[in-house]
Amino acid sequence: MAPKSKKKPTWVVDKERARAAAGGETVWMFGIHAVRDALENPAREKLTLRVTKNAADRLEGAIAASGIEPEIVDARKFSAPLDPQSVHQGAVLEVQPLDWGSVSEICAPGKAAPMVVLLDRVSDPHNVGAILRSAEVFGARAVIAPHRHSAPETGALAKTASGALERQPYLRIPNLANAMNSLKEMGYFLIGMDGEADQTLEDALSPLPDVPVAIILGSEGPGLRQLTKDTCHVLAKIPFAGAFGSLNVSNAAAVSMYAVNRWKTSHSSSN
Repeated sequence: MAPKSKKKPTWVVDKERARAAAGGETVWMFGIHAVRDALENPAREKLTLRVTKNAADRLEGAIAASGIEPEIVDARKFSAPLDPQSVHQGAVLEVQPLDWGSVSEICAPGKAAPMVVLLDRVSDPHNVGAILRSAEVFGARAVIAPHRHSAPETGALAKTASGALERQPYLRIPNLANAMNSLKEMGYFLIGMDGEADQTLEDALSPLPDVPVAIILGSEGPGLRQLTKDTCHVLAKIPFAGAFGSLNVSNAAAVSMYAVNRWKTSHSSSN
């Protein structure tokens, strides 16, 4: 049965929606898993939840824990501001984008030598969602992208990320080169991934001491911009066995993060 949760006063709902409007566009999550993950994230500001009776039953625990009052809607008349091709599974949740904090706060090395991933004009939400998922798996401290020409938080991104959007810091910053220079000041070694580089990623990593590493990836086709390349310490490539040497950017990100993790493990075992 549908969960019973304490209904918020109308003035509270109106205030929350007004705050959301003042802060810019909100995000509509869709799909059972993405909505459940957002409901269970205490850092998410949740505004509107629309669910069918069946979806409400499936999300009963998450809805009760979130404290939000769901709008139970007829499955035949389900309406939400989504792409018509979005598979919402009878559940949509309007939320505010997450605020993870600054690059200096999230990426400060501390006692560890972390890894971060930077994206230069990667605008496809499905690619970014997949990269966030890999970043969580391989323990990246953050995924960083510029406000312009990059994928914002969207329902499609959240669905592809399979929950990682709620747990993996995704920092969108004004200027990528400035963020890269900030990472340099924190001791990060910056490796730009470029298919035409002279050395492999393994070659670039092997002589390094135990330092924080930032992997920078560009959009498919254009790749890294020249300023981005110039700001890196080195450029490196993923070696290919055959004549066809090209990977989707999300796949390249996963391979790169795996390689960095292998290097860190081998470096730690040799010390």
